[in-house]
Amino acid sequence: MARRHSLLTRLLAMSALVAGCSIGATAWLAAQSTSGAINRELGESLAADAKIYDSLLGYAATHARWAGVQRLVDDLAAQTGRRVTLTTTSRAPIADSGGPQDPPLPRTPSAVVDPLAVDVVLKPEAAVSGIDPRAVGPYRLTGAERADLRRAAQRRLECLRAYGEDGEIVERPNGRSVVEPITGSSAPDTTAAPREEPTQAPAAPAASPVAEPVAPSPRTVCSGPEQPTDTERAATAELLGLINACLERQGLGPLNTDATEIISPDELRAGSEAKRCVDSGRREQLASFVSGPAQLFITKPGENLATVDLSTVGVSRIVWTAAAVLVLTVGVTALAAGRLVRPIDAITAAARKVGDGDRSARVETAARGEIGELAAAFNTMSAQIERTERQRKTLVSDVAHELRTPLVNVRGWLEAAQDGVATLDQPLVASLLEETLLLQHLIDDLQDLALADAGKLRVHREPVDIGAILEQVAAAHRGRAEADGVDLTVLVDGEPDLCADPTRLRQALGNLVSNALRHTPSGGRVTLWARRVADEVLVGVADTGSGIDEASLPHVFDRFWRAEKSRSRGGGGSGLGLAITHHLVDAHGGRIEVRSTVGVGTTFTLHLPGSRQTR
Repeated sequence: MARRHSLLTRLLAMSALVAGCSIGATAWLAAQSTSGAINRELGESLAADAKIYDSLLGYAATHARWAGVQRLVDDLAAQTGRRVTLTTTSRAPIADSGGPQDPPLPRTPSAVVDPLAVDVVLKPEAAVSGIDPRAVGPYRLTGAERADLRRAAQRRLECLRAYGEDGEIVERPNGRSVVEPITGSSAPDTTAAPREEPTQAPAAPAASPVAEPVAPSPRTVCSGPEQPTDTERAATAELLGLINACLERQGLGPLNTDATEIISPDELRAGSEAKRCVDSGRREQLASFVSGPAQLFITKPGENLATVDLSTVGVSRIVWTAAAVLVLTVGVTALAAGRLVRPIDAITAAARKVGDGDRSARVETAARGEIGELAAAFNTMSAQIERTERQRKTLVSDVAHELRTPLVNVRGWLEAAQDGVATLDQPLVASLLEETLLLQHLIDDLQDLALADAGKLRVHREPVDIGAILEQVAAAHRGRAEADGVDLTVLVDGEPDLCADPTRLRQALGNLVSNALRHTPSGGRVTLWARRVADEVLVGVADTGSGIDEASLPHVFDRFWRAEKSRSRGGGGSGLGLAITHHLVDAHGGRIEVRSTVGVGTTFTLHLPGSRQTR
């Protein structure tokens, strides 16, 4: 065998291929995992930066100065694990969560915290004007105004619920309470009368249809127009003055808006040219109410700001690790292949011995798994071959013995007659004819066995009367039974329907009856019976003979086996009848079983498939 086809070579090649694929897959997975981890870390970093920026932006929008922001900076640093530093635009420190052990701040700040110029990257939901909505300045309501608006909002909410709708009270940054409807929910109205729907069309159209007035919606009924408070009116008037001054400087007309109708500066409507003055006026109005711009630095505590080139990190380590994995895989595979090849070599050597004629060759191995099962299967096969060979030799010896006895008798008498010692009279001719018939019977039995072994034992099935078959078999053996003083009877339960080869069935039953008569003493009884049980027809031959011991029962269907341990043919028979009967029953698709008790008798039962009954 070429070495490239050996199991060891194929295992080594396979292990190298698997190792290479595993290394490549591991490297790819490591790269993907690293990229995913970096992306997650960047996402978490951006989320933390946005949280810090938004919190500081809210503080600046609601406080006129940065004084007191240190506590908020410390809280944000504790929550995010970052160093948070605020400085003025001239890098004068405002608040810092770090300490002297931390490195100096980078040149470029992470962001500029200015509620009047929001960074849309860190706060995408910022207004178009860039002004933080939490910066309300002079629009902040007094305590009394807040309480009045809160009560008005509660009344509107109760009104909505009375109409079967629902909402919630939301407080705007300046302290105004408004009712926000809850979309997708509609509570059942238990107070208002249900509106009736027409169940059928009117009998005739009206002569002059009149349009019915549309009822106002519950929101319109309950809400009503919102009126600005004194604080909001004063703030709007101040803002309009700043806006109109800007418009006048640019040669544009004043903004045509009534201050008594504006609740929030977001309600101011202006064209693209006037929009700049509106934003400028709002920033000028809010400047004294918010903290000034501050630079925000977000770093890690003790962070080394030097960049690292990740493109070449650990290349040599990856190469050496891959080489070590490859060598380890090949070594382990070689060891496993060696342990695998040794029992296969032992099986091969044993197979060669069997092929050379040594049927006793066996494989001695402690291997488990598939190799162990292969060795066990080989040992079983070798034992079966040895047993078959032994049976073949025994068969040849038995056939020679069975043929020799009648031939010796025939030859002896013929030689005696030739020499004039014996007279070739009628009794001698009858004796020679009996021996010849015995030889013919033996040869016929051997031919039947040869056909059965070759799978050519054919049966021609047809509907048969099992009772008639049993009567025919009994009639053929009744003379011998009467001569031996044995009672031969037939019992048939009902009329079992059976489809079988009548000739082969009579042959099988005849062998059983002959065997039963041979072993039943005078005064005994042999019974042929038949009955139907479920889908089978049971046919049996029972005798009250000597019986068969339990150790001999497994061998009753062996060829040339006799209950007598000697090879005497005094009891008659060739020793092939039961073996032939077994094959005949198999050819019918049935089975045969035997039960016997020494000194009581033996019963052979044929289980044959019954034909379907028709009525």
